[in-house]
Amino acid sequence: MRVLVLGAGGQVGVEVAEFLPSVAEVVALTRSELDITDRAALEATLRVYNPEVIINAAAFTAVDLAEQEFERAQLVNAVAVGWLADHAAETGALLVHYSTDYVFDGLKAGLYTECDEPNPLNFYGVTKLEGERLVVASGCRHVIFRTSWVIGRTGQNFARTILRMAAQRDSLSVVSDQLGAPTSAALVARATFDVLKAWARDAGWPDGIYHLAPRGETNWYVVAVELLSLAQARGTRLRAGPGAVRPILSACYPTAAVRPKNSRLDTAKVAEWLSFDLPNWRDDFSAVAGDIVGKARVE
Repeated sequence: MRVLVLGAGGQVGVEVAEFLPSVAEVVALTRSELDITDRAALEATLRVYNPEVIINAAAFTAVDLAEQEFERAQLVNAVAVGWLADHAAETGALLVHYSTDYVFDGLKAGLYTECDEPNPLNFYGVTKLEGERLVVASGCRHVIFRTSWVIGRTGQNFARTILRMAAQRDSLSVVSDQLGAPTSAALVARATFDVLKAWARDAGWPDGIYHLAPRGETNWYVVAVELLSLAQARGTRLRAGPGAVRPILSACYPTAAVRPKNSRLDTAKVAEWLSFDLPNWRDDFSAVAGDIVGKARVE
């Protein structure tokens, strides 16, 4: 099975590229090796490798920057995704694509299901939703994973930012009124691995969108405290320990892009197809946080 991984240098792409060689012939390309917004280069690459599965981990993920660079975000998150989907439809390839909880406005009282109507609050969410819709409209075989609060071993993310700030400041203020669950990039890769195993057996998942996140819910303040508690226990030098983190409301921490208050995803649909039980968010986060803390100490 020939698999092409795009965006292999990002948080999810790194993990996916490491997971898959045991079940597939994998070509993993980073942004420096292939910019998916270069249509000619993209189409040439697809012709050369002729993949049976395309995994698109490439994305414009700078949520606040997307408010200023909407056209660039749209090109990466939507237009180029449409090109991939069209190619998959023409060749019969499977397209695995990653989306976000930010397609929702966060106003629902309960968990968001795949059937809930999207209504993004920011341009990042708008472009990711457009990408989803282009995939579905193409008619290609597809699995779209909507994830929440992704944190990987590599790249920039909330955990790395908190560790850096805790090393520089005496106290931190972290929002506590946005609910969701941090999702490790490794969990996303593991689910993708399941998709490919099923595809290799000609027992592929039904085409569609699947919500993917660990079990349980929390907020960013609690995540920050958990992270710094782990870092402190492992001897990381901190100016601001877990006791120096103060919970604040989103209104007290204005950002260019508005975030949804509720990012909780109903994962019942994906649970029916996974070969493993989704972990609790604390267990999932602890694993990736341990790697991040260990690397930060070495650096």
